[in-house]
Amino acid sequence: MTIRVLIVDDQMMVREGFSVLLNAMPDIEVVGEAVDGRQALAKVAELRPDVVLMDIRMPELNGLEATREIVAADADAKVLVLTTFDLDEYVYQALRAGASGFLLKDASARQLADGVRVVASGEALLAPTVTKRLIQEFSRLGTPRTPSQERIGDLTERETEVLVLVAQGRSNAEIASYLVVAESTVKTHVSRILVKLGLRDRTQAAVFAYEAGLITPGG
Repeated sequence: MTIRVLIVDDQMMVREGFSVLLNAMPDIEVVGEAVDGRQALAKVAELRPDVVLMDIRMPELNGLEATREIVAADADAKVLVLTTFDLDEYVYQALRAGASGFLLKDASARQLADGVRVVASGEALLAPTVTKRLIQEFSRLGTPRTPSQERIGDLTERETEVLVLVAQGRSNAEIASYLVVAESTVKTHVSRILVKLGLRDRTQAAVFAYEAGLITPGG
């Protein structure tokens, strides 16, 4: 099945470069481009892409706000945020806004294509370095939110364990190996976690785990 991608960036060279790289992949098709967040919202509604490659810094409506609106509109598109700036605030804000992943613009063609595939499949694209900064950011923010802690009570002990592993950025295969269970069992656990907590995807589940205090520095 071909993954339909929308590229959102205010720099023409970036859009064209990514288009060439991704269209060279047999399983990926760039179905459109947008120059800012507002145009991105219109294109998502029109083209219904599977993945939106979203720049953060743009005029009119930036990538963070555009991501929030796409997620709020309950669009099926997964947002993969691209930025030149490897800074904590952008990582944190992008994931809180509902992005399913985060990549730097200097990523290789293979990293870019793999990132699109990972996000399209419903996995979270959380590199270990990004996960580490997320934990540090939540630690800096202080006390976890009570509502998040209360909702954990809806999970079974095993589901809570799986949620922690998801928040650590582990794939279904890695979690299955760690828990010595079938990968299909892990998928079932993850699906139940998302339903019980009313979350959209694995990245939101990871953010929830940090906010609830399930993950701590060194944890």
